[in-house]
Amino acid sequence: MSQQAYLDAATVRRLSVLQPWRTAFAVVFDWAVIFAAIAVSQWAQHWLVYLLAVAVIGGRMHGFGVLLHDFAHYRFLDGRKPLSDWVCDLLLAWPILSTVASYRQNHLAHHRYTNTDRDPDWVIKLGTRKFTFPQSWQHAVLDLVSYLVVVGSIFDIFSITARLRAAPRPPLAYRLARLGYYLAFAALFTLLGIWTEVLLYWVVPYLTVFFLLMHIRSVAEHFGSMDYSHELGGTRSVLPFFWERAFFAPHNVNYHLEHHLYPSVPFYNLPLLHAALMANPAYAARAHNTRGYTTGLVRETVFGTRSVPA
Repeated sequence: MSQQAYLDAATVRRLSVLQPWRTAFAVVFDWAVIFAAIAVSQWAQHWLVYLLAVAVIGGRMHGFGVLLHDFAHYRFLDGRKPLSDWVCDLLLAWPILSTVASYRQNHLAHHRYTNTDRDPDWVIKLGTRKFTFPQSWQHAVLDLVSYLVVVGSIFDIFSITARLRAAPRPPLAYRLARLGYYLAFAALFTLLGIWTEVLLYWVVPYLTVFFLLMHIRSVAEHFGSMDYSHELGGTRSVLPFFWERAFFAPHNVNYHLEHHLYPSVPFYNLPLLHAALMANPAYAARAHNTRGYTTGLVRETVFGTRSVPA
């Protein structure tokens, strides 16, 4: 939550107006891209096309995570409607083995206590080798490769599981519904005889590219050449190159500083929020904006050099 008002209340209210159709379109778009990637790979029957499909599917799974994040902030339907959570669980959270309720509890605590010893995300990462910067390029490359060989993903799964154990146990009816969801799909996959395709086109992207992108985003948001003494310095926004958006910054998740200041603004209005904030000289002078995940972010995390966009 912002300690200082960088925008007038009327602008924040205007940008916070929900347009559910835009979120619904984003959900449909991500699923459509996944099915298209599978169809093209199956048609081509070539290992290079398959690897591209894995990258694309992992990128859209990352998109699921970003949309889950918006749902956790109740940014789909007006009011805290149970329907919103069920839509999120069925179409976004459960497919990537998460739940909106458990994610919400952890994430809202992160917002409330950002970069402090009461921030669950901060506490579990601070001081670990993966989140100590600057770090040598060899360590950076090793971390990235660890996800492509699944080892990094397994470590992250254990870390997430430990964090979520603190969440209240969901009602029995909810747990049974979730179990039934997975059993129904297992039965469907068995009936259709497509377990090999599920492994190739869901499990492999999930355990490699998805967790790799989630790690990169986690680093980008709060680590490397940061100024934690000021609310505009402890959270980073990345201004991505066009090609980076599909993988590193789906659904405008790159505007993370803006989101922390005004979490009521849904993902589709974050570019407008960024423009409005940058028109304020006090904000523009201190906001931590970085150009590019593969350029500016690398300089800040590996070389410790602050990258200021032109």
